[in-house]
Amino acid sequence: MQSGSPEPTTTTMPNAAEVTHCQLCGSSERTLKFQDGPFRVLTCAGCGLVYVTPRLQGQALLDVYDASYWNSQNPKQRGYADYAAEGALYLKTFQKRMALVSRWLPPQARILDVGCAAGYFLRIAQQHGHDVHGVELSAAIAVEAQQALGRDRVHVGTLVEAMRGKDYAARSFDLVTLWDVIEHIPTPQEVLQQVRTLIKPGGRLLLETQNVASRWARLLGRRWHHYKHDEHLFHFDPHTIRRLLDECGFRVLEVGSAYAGKYVSFAFLAERAGRLGRVPGLLAKPLGLMRRCNLYVNPHDEIIVVAEPK
Repeated sequence: MQSGSPEPTTTTMPNAAEVTHCQLCGSSERTLKFQDGPFRVLTCAGCGLVYVTPRLQGQALLDVYDASYWNSQNPKQRGYADYAAEGALYLKTFQKRMALVSRWLPPQARILDVGCAAGYFLRIAQQHGHDVHGVELSAAIAVEAQQALGRDRVHVGTLVEAMRGKDYAARSFDLVTLWDVIEHIPTPQEVLQQVRTLIKPGGRLLLETQNVASRWARLLGRRWHHYKHDEHLFHFDPHTIRRLLDECGFRVLEVGSAYAGKYVSFAFLAERAGRLGRVPGLLAKPLGLMRRCNLYVNPHDEIIVVAEPK
């Protein structure tokens, strides 16, 4: 730790381990942003990466994404209130994002979505004439993607397992996407290096992640709705995500937030307002009664990055 920034005594968590060094630059020097129960959110003094410690390990981390993740009793801390119920809005969001995605794709492109969940992005991409494939770790939600796209198009498990058992030949995809995935992965370098081998010459990587340096994140502080410590292990910003991609053999072509918004229901807005405190939660509660209404929201606290293998 840097002098003058004492780190509180940790609370023992079963199935969790302390993180002693920054995974991006290797430094052990860090400052405390805040502590939330047993979790500490730290900023690396060497490169600025924000990360969480302690961190769930092994099966305990995998269990975060069981069926209750997609129908969470406490979505402010983990998962989604009812992911499937918002399906039409995810489809609407990805339809809007295709204006960006299509700029980087040839016609009838071959696409792999890593962490595809219910396959909403792939369904829209398929409607645009592309050959789509997905990988999803959570069997609880992957079944919906398989039902929509076909079992042969969606692998349930890790990317490494999919590369061993499926026709994911080196340099065989025009585009690989990771929508709100990279911050969940305990070994992002390993996954990005695997992804790099799959991209054709001239192909692209497109990923979305939260921006911890955004104005909204700084304004809300520890109340920022992306601080979910079981699942969000890293909090990137444009500088740290560029560094990560560069070290994994990618050249960043574009970083922006223009298409990083989402269509959300009024019920979702009411739920997120509750994270801001008791009074905002009570004021927003009537929105929950209009759950069928929706609107496009972009607080510019997420970024979409386009990159290519060097």
